[in-house]
Amino acid sequence: MYAPRPLYPDFERLLSFKERELVSLFTDLRAFILQLYPQSNELLYHTHALTAVFSISDKLSDAFCMLPIYTNHLNLGFNQGALLKDPHQLLTGSGKLIRHIDVKKPEDYRNPRVQDLIREAIDFAVKDMDKPAKVIGQTISKIKAKP
Repeated sequence: MYAPRPLYPDFERLLSFKERELVSLFTDLRAFILQLYPQSNELLYHTHALTAVFSISDKLSDAFCMLPIYTNHLNLGFNQGALLKDPHQLLTGSGKLIRHIDVKKPEDYRNPRVQDLIREAIDFAVKDMDKPAKVIGQTISKIKAKP
């Protein structure tokens, strides 16, 4: 049974500055990902976007997807998206590796096609990992606290 993981306090504080609809989408999509892969580590960043990255280890290089929240929108990003099979052409973007799905409503991700894509990304990350993970199922903040 899946037990929701609490939000990290600094991340939650930064989320409070975002539009309520974006926060609602983010929290639901985060729960969806953690339900699919509860042992994933969640790496939190605040750079050009407020971002939760989901990884099979404590390293960014082992990440399988991410949720960047920008000023007015949210994406479901795939770190190795260009290498994933995408028979339904869900992924957009033109970078060397990263692809994403625009998220405007729960139906954009709460469906079997996206679920299959997330599972494929997880499988890809597991096969691509160098060493077994030392940290499992943790939230790790990379957010620098303001003095």
